[in-house]
Amino acid sequence: MAGASEVDTAAVRKAVMFYASFDDAVHADLGGGELAVRTRFNHPTEAGQFVFEQGFDAKVFRIARGRGVQGGALEVVDVLPNNGRIFFPARGNIAFKKGGWSGAVSMWVNTDPTVLIKSRFCDPVQITQKGANNGGIWFDFNDAKPRDMRMGFFPAVPAGQPTIKEEAPNAPLIRVPRVGFKAGEWHHVVLNWKNCDTGQADAHATFYVDGLLIGDIKERDIGMDWDMDKAGIYVAVNYIGLLDEFAVFNRSLTTSEIALLHRQPTALGGLGK
Repeated sequence: MAGASEVDTAAVRKAVMFYASFDDAVHADLGGGELAVRTRFNHPTEAGQFVFEQGFDAKVFRIARGRGVQGGALEVVDVLPNNGRIFFPARGNIAFKKGGWSGAVSMWVNTDPTVLIKSRFCDPVQITQKGANNGGIWFDFNDAKPRDMRMGFFPAVPAGQPTIKEEAPNAPLIRVPRVGFKAGEWHHVVLNWKNCDTGQADAHATFYVDGLLIGDIKERDIGMDWDMDKAGIYVAVNYIGLLDEFAVFNRSLTTSEIALLHRQPTALGGLGK
């Protein structure tokens, strides 16, 4: 009979909808949609418009073989021009559904946000269509000195309405003040949510760092309202450092499942191969 940890590992692996090991290449190993990386830039002349390109800049994004939390890792060495960022299309790779859905993102990061990151803000992951504060799930390192780490769970805003400012008292944010990560250290981060896009004040998001619950956002009506052909899973936005074992789940994770992923960085290894 399988032990509890084996059962838990099997259940967690089954819930993975999208997975990038970054062991061998800058693309995903498993997903229900496109697995190749694309790049988005600001349009050179049209404000608010974007230019999309297939592939990525291999001088900025590369595989650091044998330097990951397991196997290889994505290594990012610079910032792209024109607000550039790499992404995976959301369609088929995230469980969005109007009427209610849940999910989670798990990843490992290795950086010193105060020393290495060059930009005002850095988002190791940002899932959105219109923007971080307009239907966005993300975590970032902000412009404080030393930097804070934050999880954002911002609802989509009806046309013509203002977005919620990040400094607003009711902003759907969870903070880790003066996070203090150092280069050479691996840290596990999980963004976890349920009851999104239900139309009810029952959404609940939780933020875990190194297996520990940092905080939650609850009893809010939070809907992403994405057009899945336009939404993206943006990875390593303005990030410099190593990033590994990136996974998106088709449901929220339990505390014990998150602890398992933190305790066993190899838990998802081999998916899609």
